[in-house]
Amino acid sequence: MSLGFDWTFNTAVSLLSIAIPLAAFVWEFVVVRRKRIGFRVQMDTLATDTAHAPHANVLARMRQNGRELIEPSFVLLRVENAGWMPIVEDDYLTSQFDRTGIRVTFRNRKVVGMAVTELSQPELRYFFVMGTGDDETMAAEGFEIGQEGDSGVINLPKVKLNPRAHYKVLAVLERQAGNPGDTFPDPVFSADVSGRHIRWLGWLAQLKIAQTESHTFASRPAKLGIGLLATAVLAQATLALFWSENPPPLDCVGGTLHLHGSTAFKPAITKAAQKYVQLCKGRGAGIPIDDGTFRGSTEGLGELERAGDKAGKSGTTGLGDHITFTDGEAAPGHPQLLSRPVVLSLFTLVTRPDQKVKSLTLQQIRDIYAGTTRDWSDVRGKPGAIHLIGRSSGSGTRTTLVERVLNHKETPPPTTRDCAALKRDQPGACEVDTTEALLQEVAKHPNSIGYSEVSSAMTAKGVVRLAIDQAPATLTGIKDGKYPYWQVEFAYTYGELPAGSIAAAFLRYLTDQGGKDILRELGNRPCLETEYPLKCTPS
Repeated sequence: MSLGFDWTFNTAVSLLSIAIPLAAFVWEFVVVRRKRIGFRVQMDTLATDTAHAPHANVLARMRQNGRELIEPSFVLLRVENAGWMPIVEDDYLTSQFDRTGIRVTFRNRKVVGMAVTELSQPELRYFFVMGTGDDETMAAEGFEIGQEGDSGVINLPKVKLNPRAHYKVLAVLERQAGNPGDTFPDPVFSADVSGRHIRWLGWLAQLKIAQTESHTFASRPAKLGIGLLATAVLAQATLALFWSENPPPLDCVGGTLHLHGSTAFKPAITKAAQKYVQLCKGRGAGIPIDDGTFRGSTEGLGELERAGDKAGKSGTTGLGDHITFTDGEAAPGHPQLLSRPVVLSLFTLVTRPDQKVKSLTLQQIRDIYAGTTRDWSDVRGKPGAIHLIGRSSGSGTRTTLVERVLNHKETPPPTTRDCAALKRDQPGACEVDTTEALLQEVAKHPNSIGYSEVSSAMTAKGVVRLAIDQAPATLTGIKDGKYPYWQVEFAYTYGELPAGSIAAAFLRYLTDQGGKDILRELGNRPCLETEYPLKCTPS
């Protein structure tokens, strides 16, 4: 028997567009939200987490009977009727003689005290407290604190809750077990509601307590169904109106590529990698980049060697899914690594705009880093002790500064490990691990000076780039020989790259295809555009 239509993609989407909302409606409004107790942990924090704030030591030194609490913490719990039918006392699956409906367990902690802080309606108060006849109140049955071994327990009573009704409980706890400073396990809620038996729902008629989100519009499965429906409708409309064959370029290679190395070169490489993935997504290309991807030139070389050794590569056999970028050529001692010049990269000194200094002479820079010039007023700046924000050892940006600007004289050692500890009225120096961190510290600290790759400094807030001998950091400046702070960025691989690898394809894209336009846009000059590409020197 023919159904009268062909099984095409659009047909499948149309059927799903009918089935998904119907299933979502049945699940959400007949099953999930019939009778459901919802809970949320709205706050779970150590009192010591705020000890850095003014007067917060009062919170960290709470006492019980004269004894100071051990690592006190605050927990705010919210319990609500997240269904569409009332919750009554008989719905709680406990004995009729047990007034406790919900148990909340805190592993490694002891409950010191608790209080109900919010009720959706005043009448709920009497589930938690009862009068004594002397204008005093005491906790109602089922609302109590307990202890089971190293775990503290809060018992919550069988509260009748209308739909959307809720209450909140604030508890103070202290450490009972574990090592100081360890993160506490999440609180564990245990309860159940019985509901009414409905034959065609079977076991679904009894619904357990469920963690809810910050609103009760719909459960996660229902929202997923709604999202799938919207996606299906949009996909159907898009395919019907705009479908066209757009295969990835022939030289795209799929797989996952891991990048390492220079933090200064990160902005340019990140942008090029994102573009490559966009072009080659049809081949399954992926280049994951996060805060830990680029850790510095020296560290990047170590990561590349470890990846090659782990893969068991030897001889001329190359690793096809790892590339490290370095500011300048690596020191000897890496026999398995092969280098390739990529771009001429510009670097710059940076300071804060309020320093009113736009240019320094080469000699002034050397005097500042030699410690003979210690105040900005000596270089026509606003008076103030000079603070040097530098990169840690192994940074290619720092090595370039030493070799090309400071006449091979090392930068001074840090006077403090923490840049925040620099004293405003005294010269000093500190070091950070990444270009991004350096730019942030320079922007925060008055009277500071640092150094960075130009593409990173271009997008950083709160810093200005300094010219050297009135020559700005431009490609024209290094071509004319007037601007000294530049370096060749090298790409290192573990052995010869396999011809069909994603690493080889990405390097081709970066040096001889669309990637070089991105590098040029961010102030770099591709080596293939220099007179001697293998040397990659200004011409």
